[in-house]
Amino acid sequence: MGTRPDQRSVDPAAAAMLKISDREGFDTAWSRLEAQQPQCGYGQLGTCCRNCSMGPCRIDPLEEGPRRGVCGANADTMVARNLARMAAAGASAHSDHGRKVALLLKDVASGRNTDYTIFNPDKLMVVAARLGIATEGRETLEVAGDVADVAIACFGAQGEETIPFSTSYMPEKRLELLKDLEGTLAEMTGARIGLMPRGIDREVVDIMHRTHFGCDADPLSLVAQSLRCSLGDGWGGSLIATECQDILFGTPTVRTIKANLGVLDTDMVNLVVHGHEPVLSEKVLEWARSPEMTEAARAVGAKGVNVVGLCCTGNELLMRQGVNVAGNLLHSELAIMTGAVEAMVVDVQCIFPSLADLSSCFHTRFITTSEQTNIPGALHIQFEEHDANAIARRIVQTAIDAFPGRNAAKVYIPQETEEAMVGFSVEQILAALGGTPDPLVEVIANGTIKGVVGIVGCNNAKVQQDFFHLSLTRELIKRDILVLGTGCWAIAAAKAGLMNLDAQQQAGPGLKAVCEQLGIPPVLHMGSCVDCSRMLVLTGALADHLGVDTAALPVVGSAPEWTTEKAVAIGSYFVGSGLPVHLWPVPPILGSPVVTKILTESAKDLLGGYFFVEEDPVATADRMEAIIMEKRVGLGLEKEATCNS
Repeated sequence: MGTRPDQRSVDPAAAAMLKISDREGFDTAWSRLEAQQPQCGYGQLGTCCRNCSMGPCRIDPLEEGPRRGVCGANADTMVARNLARMAAAGASAHSDHGRKVALLLKDVASGRNTDYTIFNPDKLMVVAARLGIATEGRETLEVAGDVADVAIACFGAQGEETIPFSTSYMPEKRLELLKDLEGTLAEMTGARIGLMPRGIDREVVDIMHRTHFGCDADPLSLVAQSLRCSLGDGWGGSLIATECQDILFGTPTVRTIKANLGVLDTDMVNLVVHGHEPVLSEKVLEWARSPEMTEAARAVGAKGVNVVGLCCTGNELLMRQGVNVAGNLLHSELAIMTGAVEAMVVDVQCIFPSLADLSSCFHTRFITTSEQTNIPGALHIQFEEHDANAIARRIVQTAIDAFPGRNAAKVYIPQETEEAMVGFSVEQILAALGGTPDPLVEVIANGTIKGVVGIVGCNNAKVQQDFFHLSLTRELIKRDILVLGTGCWAIAAAKAGLMNLDAQQQAGPGLKAVCEQLGIPPVLHMGSCVDCSRMLVLTGALADHLGVDTAALPVVGSAPEWTTEKAVAIGSYFVGSGLPVHLWPVPPILGSPVVTKILTESAKDLLGGYFFVEEDPVATADRMEAIIMEKRVGLGLEKEATCNS
């Protein structure tokens, strides 16, 4: 490869594995990216379209070629349509996750599924009360059935009313603003354009319809529908997933785990769970810890079964069960290259198809489990919730059966690990504050903490792995800005030691004092990427507590190494919720000055939230601090917006 391992990742464990990859000639995301160079410039700008068979069409940004597609669509239309389809796909992925959990909750409530139970009835009652469902004197399963019915109905709603989860959870002033904007947008376009989600599936179908050949060509209405669909995910599908998972598996509580490839154990059967949905991984973990499977592992010469996580399935298990995590997205191939993984069990999303071929170079069983993730070369064991125990037992046994085939000569496990405090659900954050947002409001009001930044996102092979995540996080906490977030960013921070109490020493004096008083790190792990909904709920609670719109809060978001279409939906629902959002790499919109202006300028005027792009972590922190200080001025907390870095 043209770059050194340490130029591809700042993680020393990853760099060690990449040296092996280079030496052995293993195919990785980095080598495949290099083989793709140069990548399509039209695609990077968003100015190509293949939505009909008269194409593919492209528009030359230098104005030396075609200015319109065959149908007459210009660059603004192409970019807006492509962006909308990305938002639709991203919202679909997270919302379909929520659908599965809601359906499982219904089956548990009705008694059709006895392999799962209601683990957290207290959370069930809180959710029910929020949705206006009666709880007094009623049985737990009866209430659970009603909550599940409301959740399921949010997907297929057909009317013009906003779905109940959105109206019940969205902060009051934001709800009012989004409803009022329908009239404003109608005046601007002459068409009926709404922002409040009417049905989770409906908004996705709306995008697919309006981006079909011969339909919507207006960049503003296309962007508006992208926001509406994304809000249906953030305040709908993702929120349903998080709340129902808390009911079924438990609300995360603070615990300490270890992170990085060193959590693999040469004496154990190593079973890696990877993907996003805990419905499968919770059962796999349960069986892996069972006396029966421990004895089966000992029978083949291992000390037991060591379940570790990757990506957001890892986040789900570490938050609720204290399971160690082997890494984030770009660690998935590296984990297999250690030669110590008996099975990698995957569900959906962020699964490289390359993992099947790579596993064949080792004794590793690469096991797919979802009808939505079929990968040639994998061992497919279809997971069915109604038969969860039997299937999970089979999966664990398959991993155990692979152990005797391990080649000790191929085993190399980097020993890097870091301890991390995790499990900071909204409930745990409020508990640490004494049960109300008052202490957090007070330390922000008096300037001890300037504000809050939420960081989410993936790894992206175009960006040195974890570099932006970690550089931005360190820069923010030293400026007395509290950082919290989810997904692969959270794992990056855990691997780097930013989520243990020693990290307090890297914080500015104000943030450090608060963290020492509360016994927490300056960087808080809030869960998987679907748990970005937790950040929405926390932000909404602060806004309602202060009686202001979310756009007034000194809060900023970032997705500094984003990769997936889910990130487009997540960023969009944060913007729709009134928050400024930083992105890097640049999204495929620069081919349209109109769309770029809508997202970076017009959105700020209408919604309070907007996107901005910055490729340097320090410059990004400068911009975020300036935004936070501006918000503090607006709340009357500062006389003028000055940065005291």
